[in-house]
Amino acid sequence: MASTSEMGSADFETLVSTSDVELLKRAWRNEKAAPEILQYEAALVDRAKEQIELVEETIEEYVEDGIDPLVVSLYQMDLDRTQFLLRSYLRVRLLKIEKFMFHNHKSEEAQQRLSEQEKVFAKRCAGDLEKHFEESVLVKLPENYQSVLKQSLISEVDDMVPQPHLDTFVVCRSNNFVSLNLYEEGESPETVEMERGDLYFIRYKIVRGAIESGKIDLI
Repeated sequence: MASTSEMGSADFETLVSTSDVELLKRAWRNEKAAPEILQYEAALVDRAKEQIELVEETIEEYVEDGIDPLVVSLYQMDLDRTQFLLRSYLRVRLLKIEKFMFHNHKSEEAQQRLSEQEKVFAKRCAGDLEKHFEESVLVKLPENYQSVLKQSLISEVDDMVPQPHLDTFVVCRSNNFVSLNLYEEGESPETVEMERGDLYFIRYKIVRGAIESGKIDLI
């Protein structure tokens, strides 16, 4: 079996799959631009982590074997790019969990989009903030107003919980032909047809489903 140091360019393409790098970049862009947290790309993240480990091993062996430093630097550049995308993708998601911690913790739909580690993080954040408010602020308020989630105990909904604004306008590009309904159920129907490569400035909730299915990307 050939050692890592004997790998050619074809083997390197296997280690750092261009398609996976592009998919990671796409996931990162969508996550950055979407007002809500998107589905966690578990399989993609796992593959990226495996590829990073393999390339790190490759670089280490190349350095030990005295391979041309220019070749090593090219490997390192690709490694740095993949690590940057992965870290940025995960960081953006953590920022959204912190911003909408109570919503993400209470919403079943949002919970389904989180990784197991993110669920633990969301639960811990919500618990810590609730405890802090209870000890520093709520204990000093009248009994009917000692809720982190509601303005008062008579409120029928959790009106103190920030939620993502799905009416936010976003810039998107279509990957395939797609027909979108511009209005919600019960309103006069009007559609827009997007050809592959078309750019649109449109409300997020209109393209929400198409983003999840991969027909549209945010930019």
